[in-house]
Amino acid sequence: MRRALMISTVLAALVMAAPALAGTAPVLASADAPASQFERDRQSILAQAGQWRVRFDMRENVSFRPGYTPLDEHQSAGDEIVRVVYDDGTRISLQHILVMGDDNGNFHIIKHWRQDWVYEPETVLTYADTNRWTLTAVPAEQRRGAWSQTVWQTDDSPRYGGVGRWDYDHGMAEWTSGPTWRPLARRDAVRDTPYDRYLGVNRHALTPAGWVHIQDNMKMGPSEGDAGEPSAIVQEDVINTYRKVDNYNPRPGDDYWNATKDYWAAVRAAWDERIRAGGGLYLEEEANRGAVTGKPLMDWADEVQAGALTTEAAAERARALIARATVAPAGQASRTSQPR
Repeated sequence: MRRALMISTVLAALVMAAPALAGTAPVLASADAPASQFERDRQSILAQAGQWRVRFDMRENVSFRPGYTPLDEHQSAGDEIVRVVYDDGTRISLQHILVMGDDNGNFHIIKHWRQDWVYEPETVLTYADTNRWTLTAVPAEQRRGAWSQTVWQTDDSPRYGGVGRWDYDHGMAEWTSGPTWRPLARRDAVRDTPYDRYLGVNRHALTPAGWVHIQDNMKMGPSEGDAGEPSAIVQEDVINTYRKVDNYNPRPGDDYWNATKDYWAAVRAAWDERIRAGGGLYLEEEANRGAVTGKPLMDWADEVQAGALTTEAAAERARALIARATVAPAGQASRTSQPR
């Protein structure tokens, strides 16, 4: 979900009051709910597509390690469109694209994170340890009626995955994951922190104005004086609020996606092939950039849109890069247990 240095810098510059609503995305109440729970779930997922003003709100709350002081609250905002990549019934993919404009009519477009949903999944790709993800089997009793959500970074490399169910009690439409391991976001990776991963619970809920993405992250690090399992250091809330608006032009974002979507389809296929072949993935990450594949894969997409590189040539470069970047050094082993 990270791209080189610009994302947090640009988002921070965009902090401002939210504009007036252009419309609402209604919560699916019982009176207008689809005939089946499955279809109601699908419509709740698809309701996240649209044109949004996003407010990003991050706050460390409670320290669990002596001497550690929680960070101050951090807020930023931006304009983001979410488009349906595919909808195969039991599989839905949503691509987020930041659309950042200035007063002179210039736009800067950043392909942001992607969320993939699968109904009753047999496996889910989960974060295992530093630079490693694994395909984890989902027991039959856990996947019955459930949806997995897998989150991918700007270059379509993996970030985290979890399994949960949509719930419609108390007038809400809300999906909640089980606890999932996650690598550090750039906001933490670039600092010298005592934690090196998160154990997070993910929630997506529809609101009258759009939807909200809530993360309850326990930031974890090595136990002091102990090489055993990670221990809790500080709890963090992340609340990303999506408000439906029509006061900016989404076309530059759509133009980017239309010009590059075939290239990105080839990139996704290359990642999927490596994940299937290895039962997971090895991929190095850098604090400032995220995955080591991030900059070249994003740069080639820009060249495709500009007409400087064909989709076929860019896809071939991407496949070769992904193949090289996902070869694990000999002798490395995972040290992270599964969440309990």
